[in-house]
Amino acid sequence: MKTARPTINDEVAAFKRARTLEAATDLFYEKGYNNSTLDDVAERLGVTKPFIYKNFGNKHMLLATICAQGIQGALGEMEAALAQNAGPAETLRIFVPRYVEAIIAAQKSIAIHIREEKNLLPEDANRLAALRQKFMGQVQGVLEAGKKAGEVDVPDPRISAFAIVGAVSWLTFWFHPEGPLSPEELTERMTAVILNLLRSGGVRLTA
Repeated sequence: MKTARPTINDEVAAFKRARTLEAATDLFYEKGYNNSTLDDVAERLGVTKPFIYKNFGNKHMLLATICAQGIQGALGEMEAALAQNAGPAETLRIFVPRYVEAIIAAQKSIAIHIREEKNLLPEDANRLAALRQKFMGQVQGVLEAGKKAGEVDVPDPRISAFAIVGAVSWLTFWFHPEGPLSPEELTERMTAVILNLLRSGGVRLTA
């Protein structure tokens, strides 16, 4: 069955949503959620506030969508790697660099999520918590399969999963694109560190 191609109207709507999210993300990151208004978002976009309501929704919806970007990106990369139906070590080779790239791309969104989680509606906070649990379960599952197959060397797959996710997520706060490392260089180095920590029997997971 063929998938329907997006119409011009669909593409325009997606563009408007993306621009709105970009403006809101910059404002919430710079000024904080409570110090930013929909009028501020509209002013930065050069539109009226009804434009925001029509093409996106209210301020809570903007915050929830921004906060979801990091975990959705990470989960998407894990599911794409699992879809390759490769062994655990190869799945990690595929997943880790793409995961680092996803976190770099969502750097502002993740910082906003950590800082503004208290302002999420309960239903949004619960939905994002469920996504995080699903993601952590998948990372742990790959490590458990790798340990069982003798492809990775981890004493505790659950703790190792938290350690890997914590290490990658924390780059949100110390990586600066204008710093000494480019995003590509950081991805390469972070990937080498993580995969080498999971090596088994002296055989490196890196290519």
